[in-house]
Amino acid sequence: MIPSDLEAELTQHHRAAFGWALACCWWDRAMAEDVLQTTYLKIVDGRARYAGRSAFRTWLFGVIRRTAGEERRRRAVRRMLPLASLDGRGAARATGPDPATAMERAEASARLVAALRRLPARQREVLHLVFYQELTIAEAGAVMRVSLGTARTHYERGKTRLRALLGEGTDA
Repeated sequence: MIPSDLEAELTQHHRAAFGWALACCWWDRAMAEDVLQTTYLKIVDGRARYAGRSAFRTWLFGVIRRTAGEERRRRAVRRMLPLASLDGRGAARATGPDPATAMERAEASARLVAALRRLPARQREVLHLVFYQELTIAEAGAVMRVSLGTARTHYERGKTRLRALLGEGTDA
């Protein structure tokens, strides 16, 4: 049984946690769902414990990040094994109210995801945490386990490179 305050915290942060899991899993929805489920199990089973040294959300995002890294390593090992291709789950379908609007959004989203994929991992992570999860740069640094100065550097370099990749900035 989950304590009600823990359940309330997890429920409150679920949408943001799933968005962060997607970013940590390179936008692979099935993998993000697995990572989030594993994260929640770690928390409920007591393998991951909130000690109160940071905000709950910051701690939760750190657990998700580490769990995603573990899952990526597991999947890499499975790919090397002969039976690795037995995992045949497909991606969930996305629906939209207006096909034209959905197509425009999908194209813009695909362009942004493609540009984000071209960024180094730390730049991509800090930008996601700051822009999509609305964390401060200091909180993003805590999630990533880097200093504030390092997080700021990755944030600034990531923004500059992303602008160049999207064609909004000057040539870089």
